[in-house]
Amino acid sequence: MMLNILVVDDEENIVDVLKAYLEKEGYRVFTAYGGKEALDILNKERIDFIVLDLMLPDISGEQVCKKIRVRSQVPILMLTAKAEESNKINGLGLGADDYMVKPFSPRELVARVKAILRRLDREQTIKADIIEFNDGKLLIDKEKMQVKNNNILVDLTPTEYKLLLVLAQNPGKVFTREELIEKVLGYDYEGFDRTIDAHIKNIRHKLQDYENELITTVYGVGYKFMENQ
Repeated sequence: MMLNILVVDDEENIVDVLKAYLEKEGYRVFTAYGGKEALDILNKERIDFIVLDLMLPDISGEQVCKKIRVRSQVPILMLTAKAEESNKINGLGLGADDYMVKPFSPRELVARVKAILRRLDREQTIKADIIEFNDGKLLIDKEKMQVKNNNILVDLTPTEYKLLLVLAQNPGKVFTREELIEKVLGYDYEGFDRTIDAHIKNIRHKLQDYENELITTVYGVGYKFMENQ
């Protein structure tokens, strides 16, 4: 999927150069010459990255950044003619992901954009591999096939782990015992369907889920996992 980058700067030559360099790398580029125009574009388009100048003619880049951060965590690379360390710290404190001082190399800017997007992509991938519940007290690491409760490793059997994962990946969804058997033990399982009850009981005990808040029994149907807060 092509990523959309918004370049915001009141200097037309900078906008044109950055647009050319970024489009050459395969990005779709939107341009704005002021803060209000930038915010209008953000209201209408899906923007994946913002290159934002601080010295804008209408709304300052700092104010634009604040307004963006109220509603979005889209990555922002700030541009400025101010080289003082305090200005860099202020920009990053407002929520920018990186900071470049003018004059700058367009190639370096493109490299910075790519680096930030790669980092965020890695973070999203890691986050997708870890399921969190109960304010982070329960962690399920799908890559390592590990479960931690209150930062303590939980010793689950392979069947218990698979059963917990099926439930946790579908919070709030009610599963019948038959559905859980098919997903966890396989279609050809011929054992007693109450086997699931025994596994659930073991999981609850190992997770110290004595109040059954994590895994709820839906009487006459089956089980569901808590919906994340």
